[in-house]
Amino acid sequence: MTTNRFATRLNSFASRPEAEWPGLAGKPSLMQMAARAAKVEGLTDLDLNFPDHVGEKSAEIARKLGDLGLSINGFAMRYYSNPAFKLGAFTNPDPAVRREAIDLTKSGIDAAREAGAGLMTLWLGQDGFDYAFQANYATLWQHEIDGIREVATHDPDCHISLEYKPNEPRSYSLMPDAATTLLAIREVGLPNLGVTLDFAHVLYADEQPAFAAALVARHSKLLGVHLNDGYAKRDDGLMVGAVHTQQTIELLRQIRRDGYAGAIYFDTFPDMTGLDPVHECEVNIATVKRMLRVVDRLEKDNRLSAAVDRQDAVASQAIIQEAMLGPDT
Repeated sequence: MTTNRFATRLNSFASRPEAEWPGLAGKPSLMQMAARAAKVEGLTDLDLNFPDHVGEKSAEIARKLGDLGLSINGFAMRYYSNPAFKLGAFTNPDPAVRREAIDLTKSGIDAAREAGAGLMTLWLGQDGFDYAFQANYATLWQHEIDGIREVATHDPDCHISLEYKPNEPRSYSLMPDAATTLLAIREVGLPNLGVTLDFAHVLYADEQPAFAAALVARHSKLLGVHLNDGYAKRDDGLMVGAVHTQQTIELLRQIRRDGYAGAIYFDTFPDMTGLDPVHECEVNIATVKRMLRVVDRLEKDNRLSAAVDRQDAVASQAIIQEAMLGPDT
C-alpha cells in the first residue's frame, strides 16, 4: 500500500469561516476552501462533489488546484439537484427521473475524466425505502443494477466505486453493507466496478472493518478508503482513531496486505462543531502515519501471526497493546 497520498472532504474547510475569512458574506467558494486545505501539511489530494463543486470546466479547476499543490483524487456524485431524487435516483419510480440521474452521473464521469481523475464514487443514499409495502423490492433492485451497469459502461477506463451505508437519508438503503454491495457488483459483472469503505458506515452496518475489506479484496476490488470514526450508531465523522483505534489499525494492516494503492481519504466533519479544519486534518494524517508504523512493527512480529493462526485472542491483544503502548517496564 502506498502511504504518500492523503485526500480529504473539501466541505470540511468551510468550518469556522470567520477565522479564515472575516466578514465573508455567504458560503466560501470552492477555491477558497481549496486554498485553506492547501495549508494542511501532508495533504496531497481533494475529492470533488459533482455537480456541487463543478461550476466551471473541470480541467480549469484541476489546473487551479494544481497551482495550490493539490491533485484531484476523484469525483463523488451527489443527487440533490432535483427534489424528485429524494424518492430515488437510479430507483425512482418515474423513468424520466431515473434517466436524469443516470445522465447526470455520466456527465460527472466525463467531468472527472476531463479533470484527469479516474475515479467516480457513487453513494446512492436516496435509493432505498422507508415503509413496509412502499416498494416492489425486485423492481428496485433491478433498477439499481441497470443504472449501475449503464454508468459503468459509459467509460470503461473510469473506476466506479460503490460506497455503501446502512441508512440515511432513507430508512433502509438498498445497498446497506459489504455483502449486498458485492452481490450487486457480481450481478453487474463489469471490471471497472469496486467498493469504497467508509469506516463509520462499516461500523454502524455492524461490520468489522478489516473483515469487510478482506471480503471486498476476495470478491471485487477496494477502490476507496474513507477514514473517520464514530460510536457505531450513525455517521459521526469523528477524527481517525478517536474511538476505534485497534479496528483502524487492523483495517490498515488488512488493506496493506491486500495491496491497496489508492489514497487515504478523510471523511470527517470538523464543520459540525466548528473545529479548526486545517489542524484537524493534520492530526488525522499524523495519526494514520503513526498507525502505519504500528502496522510495520506488527508485521515484523512473528508472535502475532502465530497467535492469529491459533485464534488466540489473549496473546494477540497482548502483542497489539505492546506495539501500540510500548513494553510493560
